[in-house]
Amino acid sequence: MPDIASKKRIVIKLGTSTLTHKTGKLNIRRMNNLVQVLADLHNAGKELILVSSGAVGMGMGKLNITKKPDDTPSKQAIAAVGQCELMHIYDDMFSKYSVTVAQILLTKHILTNGLSNVQNTLGKLLEMGVIPVVNENDTVAIDELELKIGENDSLAAMVATIADADILIILSDIDGLFSADPHSHPEAEVIPVVEKIDSKIMEMAGGAGSSLGTGGMTTKLNAAKIATDAGIDMVIMNGKDPYKLYDLFDNKATGTVFLAKGSGNN
Repeated sequence: MPDIASKKRIVIKLGTSTLTHKTGKLNIRRMNNLVQVLADLHNAGKELILVSSGAVGMGMGKLNITKKPDDTPSKQAIAAVGQCELMHIYDDMFSKYSVTVAQILLTKHILTNGLSNVQNTLGKLLEMGVIPVVNENDTVAIDELELKIGENDSLAAMVATIADADILIILSDIDGLFSADPHSHPEAEVIPVVEKIDSKIMEMAGGAGSSLGTGGMTTKLNAAKIATDAGIDMVIMNGKDPYKLYDLFDNKATGTVFLAKGSGNN
């Protein structure tokens, strides 16, 4: 097991299911607890970068839309509304702990052609004691031009690589990688450590995530491969109890840890 307590630069991906109720409305209690824990980790000297889902879900809740539309213009319009709401909430909640946040919106084009600028901005924000909140710029990303990253698990892994992070943590609605589908195999258990992502591990991935999100276990394993190939450890854990992050940074077994290549374990 890696010494997670010693990790300093941390990218945390927050899934839609962690931030909102199934209605798309903000899960206020969980969000308050999450921000409190993150602010505390920040005060302890951790450098945090958040990759936040939730813009579309938040926009749907704000506009009282119950079903995610299929057409791109509607999705982009909803994301525009939700992104504004999401950052307002982050700014308001973190300010209670005297922590400043900043917004960074990325597209695949920016990651391909403006990498050094992204690195410089992230580095300077962390140097200034600011928590960057990163998301894909869903309001302008265009599928047809292949400028869209697609889901925030992969985006989080890319950001972790760009930022030279020590660890990537994905908070979702699952406890980790299970030995089998827990919905059809109640005896399935969480695998505490994955040393190598091979075909056997990939076969354990299930389908898509919640109706408000875009990811599933497959996207998380793809993210794990990006991160571990770059020498970054990754953790998948359930975000329903943000205080579990304290257990993780106390080196207690939490979720599934994917060991980085070159760690001596794979």
